[in-house]
Amino acid sequence: MVDVIITSFKEPLTIGKAIDSFIQQDIKEKYKIWVIAPDEPTLNVARRYSKKHKNIKVFKDSGKGKSFALHEILPKLKSEIIVLSDGDVHVKTNCLKYLIEPFNDKKVGCVTGRPVSEESKKNIYGYWSHLLCDAGAHKARLKRFRKKQFLECSGYFWAFRNHVIKRFPLDIPEDTVISYLFREKKYKIAYAPKAIVYVTFPKNLHEFIEQKKRTAKGHEAPRKYVNMKKIPRTKSFKNELLEGYRALFYPKNLIEIFYTLLLFPVRLYIWMLVFHHTRIKKKEYQDAWERIESTK
Repeated sequence: MVDVIITSFKEPLTIGKAIDSFIQQDIKEKYKIWVIAPDEPTLNVARRYSKKHKNIKVFKDSGKGKSFALHEILPKLKSEIIVLSDGDVHVKTNCLKYLIEPFNDKKVGCVTGRPVSEESKKNIYGYWSHLLCDAGAHKARLKRFRKKQFLECSGYFWAFRNHVIKRFPLDIPEDTVISYLFREKKYKIAYAPKAIVYVTFPKNLHEFIEQKKRTAKGHEAPRKYVNMKKIPRTKSFKNELLEGYRALFYPKNLIEIFYTLLLFPVRLYIWMLVFHHTRIKKKEYQDAWERIESTK
């Protein structure tokens, strides 16, 4: 049995597509789809689906953030595998099986899928999203997975073995901290690049910076709970410096080269903001529902 959790917040226009993408999956295991949201417009869409499909369930969370919502629903789920995704993304047809297959190895605790940008490469923000997904996250995860090194899961589409981690901190992104907690228990973290999830990304500079700043702050947070000497961080300013050269091989024409070069100072600025917020102002990552308007 597999439980698929789709967490959502004020996404009535996109939650239907997210649900549809999971309804179309063809796997041998029985599975339920849980739509979790605090707002009625999103829940009402999910309720309409639940009337047509018996395996779709609706759960109203308290609106205190994604991690808190998971703490509310997880004790109710008895399945062996928990799959998580978001209400503003959709997964590729028949790719769920690729996310579940690695769990045949009992030593695998978490499996992450591969985010792919839906944006157009013809504008700078769309191009950046493709570069960061393909040359950045995908290449980094593939390299670490092949070397049997630790890697963090993507919150857009991932899964973990149920009944192993009972509780996790609320002030860290769940996809980050649960990966670390499984690693501490000697489980392997697997990468399933065929488990593709399509994602929309920010379409203006302000939202691009805010999203990436929040993500980077989230990856800074585990140091409060995890011994980073035993389990090194996979997303850090140092790693970005060492592996950033891959971005230079991604562009296919002059305009893409120009877009690529512009990304470097923006990423540096984001890391400076993260350092200022976390080390000087002591403003750590906070779990809360946040909307990126241009992605809705």
